[in-house]
Amino acid sequence: MTEIPTTKGVVRGRWEDPVTVFRGIPYAQAPVGERRFAAPVPQQAWDGVRGALEFGPPAPQAMAPEHTGNCLTLNVWTPEPDATGLPVMVWIHGGAYLRDTSANPHYDCARLTAAGAVVVSMNYRTGVEGFMHIAGAPDNRGILDQVAALRWIRDNIAAFGGDPGNVTVFGQSAGAGCTAAMLAMPSTAGLFHRAIVQSLPGTYFSPDLAAAIAQEIASEAGVKATVPELAGIPAAALINATSAVIQKLPGLAGPWGPMTVTPTPFSPVVNGDVLPHAPWRALATGSARNIDVMVGHTRDEFRLLAARLGGDMTKQRADATLRLLAQDPDAYPAATPAELYELACADWLLRMPGLHLAGAQHAGKGRAWLYELCWSYRNDEGSSHTLDVLLLLDTLDIEQVRSHRPAAGDEALHLGERMRTDWLNFAKIGSPGWTPYDPNSRSTRVYDAETSTKPYPEDRSRRIWQGHRFGVLDIHNR
Repeated sequence: MTEIPTTKGVVRGRWEDPVTVFRGIPYAQAPVGERRFAAPVPQQAWDGVRGALEFGPPAPQAMAPEHTGNCLTLNVWTPEPDATGLPVMVWIHGGAYLRDTSANPHYDCARLTAAGAVVVSMNYRTGVEGFMHIAGAPDNRGILDQVAALRWIRDNIAAFGGDPGNVTVFGQSAGAGCTAAMLAMPSTAGLFHRAIVQSLPGTYFSPDLAAAIAQEIASEAGVKATVPELAGIPAAALINATSAVIQKLPGLAGPWGPMTVTPTPFSPVVNGDVLPHAPWRALATGSARNIDVMVGHTRDEFRLLAARLGGDMTKQRADATLRLLAQDPDAYPAATPAELYELACADWLLRMPGLHLAGAQHAGKGRAWLYELCWSYRNDEGSSHTLDVLLLLDTLDIEQVRSHRPAAGDEALHLGERMRTDWLNFAKIGSPGWTPYDPNSRSTRVYDAETSTKPYPEDRSRRIWQGHRFGVLDIHNR
């Protein structure tokens, strides 16, 4: 057992060869009662030694629908508690702004920590609790939770061997959306110094769109989207109401526009206050000029979602989707309807937002690095959404990988090691090891069985979307 003092009290973790782990440390008070829809409140001090041996409870979500304790906790992995000045990497999980938890075994950070960083992960509010626009409550409560965790890290991480002056935030999917949002938020100044944005969703909502979605969810629960009316509704009922609206999304394209092709009704709200601008505009005007940014995506980002959301795809439906996304249905002339739907949705939702973010950072006189994961071990899944996380954290089941393609097991191990080296180099020195992005050379690290650096591979998609402007999604067809 290892005991370390924090600003609120002593925590006890344990050695789990080859690292020491502290789990379930509260960074804010439990968001219950009057605090349920409020901004996070600093954790109170405690007497004695608090055990930090188990992950904290998740935020209310479908698999754990009720408040069962304080979900605002974080976890620290350190290679050596007595060390000083190690780079700090802060992991923000995804989950469609709806679900997931730092206790997910796929997010075990031991291998990345053993490579030479102090790594922190956290739970934060998701779904209605964290991201629904509620009259009388601050927007983006889940992101405010993350900012509170970053303040805890600033004040405490040196005691765990980390350097509070060298903090890298890295997030994937919804976690990438939150990371990009924090690059545009004035309140995060000085809390982190580098950012890795993995599979950035291109969805940021106007207050009007967020309010319309919120009222649809609240109506399912028989109330209005206000703090007084929602306060008495159990989290489980709001989760069920959210699920009912998700099922209705395809039929709401008229008023809500392209967000209805996504699997979630939530995204960060660009409200002019907590989040003044969408990330592309903010970065292009220099909001992250002094923060190094690495951004990338997998090749087949929408493959698994297309199988779940697309169903039997007709040319008529595929063309309608393209028009909804403000693209010419003939933009991908060689694609079948199913391929057209998958490619267009992948480009609009997850591939081009990242590419354009790199361009915005360059325009704002900051440094950006671009990558794409093209490796896969299953033909039906391709290089799918989240595969980069499993490789990076070494949480793929290698025997399962080999069962699909025998040579892929060793490829995965080698590729994961390569990615950890690059991520850690970025966290240590601000460069992952290849040429920074610029719109002319478009230098891109391509992770495959053999890693290479070359111009951005998805050039047809780049050209199709080069005139598109990612920004704030609003009520459609006003």
